[in-house]
Amino acid sequence: MHPSYLGKILLRWCDACHAPVLAKRCGCGAETREVPVTPPGDARPAFPDDIALINRIYREHFGAPLIPEGHIALLNKVPDKDRMEEVIAGGGVAGIIRYFPDERRWEPVPRPEACRLFTPTKRVVVVSDDAVPFIRDQGMSVLAPGLVSIEDSVRAGDEVFILARDGTCIGVGRAKVDAATARTMGKGSVVRTRRNIGSQIVPGAATWDDAVLANARVLENTEAEAVAFIKAVAERNPGLVANVSYSGGKDSLATLLVVMKAVGRVPLLFADTGLEFPETYANVKEVSEKYGLEVLRTNGINTFWETFEKQGPPAVNARWCCKVCKLTPVLNLITERWGECLSFIGQRRYESAARAQSERVWRNRNVRAQLSAAPIHNWTALHVWLYILREQAPYNVLYRHRLDRIGCFMCPSSDMALIHMIAEDYPDLWQGWTDKLSGWQQSRGLPAEWITEGRWRLKEEGNDDADSHY
Repeated sequence: MHPSYLGKILLRWCDACHAPVLAKRCGCGAETREVPVTPPGDARPAFPDDIALINRIYREHFGAPLIPEGHIALLNKVPDKDRMEEVIAGGGVAGIIRYFPDERRWEPVPRPEACRLFTPTKRVVVVSDDAVPFIRDQGMSVLAPGLVSIEDSVRAGDEVFILARDGTCIGVGRAKVDAATARTMGKGSVVRTRRNIGSQIVPGAATWDDAVLANARVLENTEAEAVAFIKAVAERNPGLVANVSYSGGKDSLATLLVVMKAVGRVPLLFADTGLEFPETYANVKEVSEKYGLEVLRTNGINTFWETFEKQGPPAVNARWCCKVCKLTPVLNLITERWGECLSFIGQRRYESAARAQSERVWRNRNVRAQLSAAPIHNWTALHVWLYILREQAPYNVLYRHRLDRIGCFMCPSSDMALIHMIAEDYPDLWQGWTDKLSGWQQSRGLPAEWITEGRWRLKEEGNDDADSHY
């Protein structure tokens, strides 16, 4: 899968503050440097549960945790068949974690620079001094004659670190044979070395409060532009009642914060599908109470199940759920309450190609009574998070538990890594959904893999016509 450029990659790093910065100069005054992440480059903070997962994966495979205590880390999702994320620490890409749904396992794919953060004790090979320049400088494979030692746990197909005799990391790659076989070889390739784009890592402890300070001017300017945009749109449409489409997610929360600074308190328009996480309902309640806001709530659960009985589950390429559970109920509410309205929506260009091409002010063809506007259209996920942290706003606790997007608990657009995690953490919710899927599967004579492998998420023929954000 090819990476997509959805906007300029803004991520940079300050080696003085040990923090990510979204400008060429840090708030401390120091020059920043680019972080060479894969497009679209919409990196987000790694919360403690994310870091625990990363460290567990690297500890199990390489014998030690990757992210040192007290260091800021980020995750950057990159195109893959399921889920693959770059791990950013110390201002560089230390490696990747990749999920294999068929085996329900994570694999680490490290970069040589990771050894600036930790010292691997498992799955390492040591080569002779005369082999070092060929491997380090030319990316040549580790050949049997140059092998000094290979750690016992290495198996064919494993990711390994390649070390010089003095312990210096000179490369990474994938083992072609297991340790026992490698020790008997007189010739042939032991490890296929992988060439990576160089990534500078400068270790150093910092907090997210430090990152907020490092981006102080960026946040001030970003907020000012969004506030000016909101005021201009509202002034051009004085007859339309303003509101914020609130989903319980980070983007709609950031949108709400800038809208309140621009035009004051407005109602929250919450499209309740009936399929939200309990934490999302709790967040809607907390936010409305904290800021004294009215919640206008739609209800799409009955129409969801009625449509399910006729069409089966929604799919990535047939998301009838968005129209049935969100767009139509929202249209009905707007028409009954106001006739027309102005909704500020947390839509960002870095989310998808469709949103990157979207206008900043638009009308959804399915909800013509709603004029939509996106104040944070040009924000990255890091803008959003730094702004929320600066404002000390009550964000959805699901983000702290490894969810990177908030929506229906069984959203077909979720990757299998997320689905497997939800099934484990919310067994009652997932069992109820599986029961519904089983009924459809049995009535249509579909194989068991249709459920177990997540094939229900894709229809052979579909029409995804609802790129909405509420």
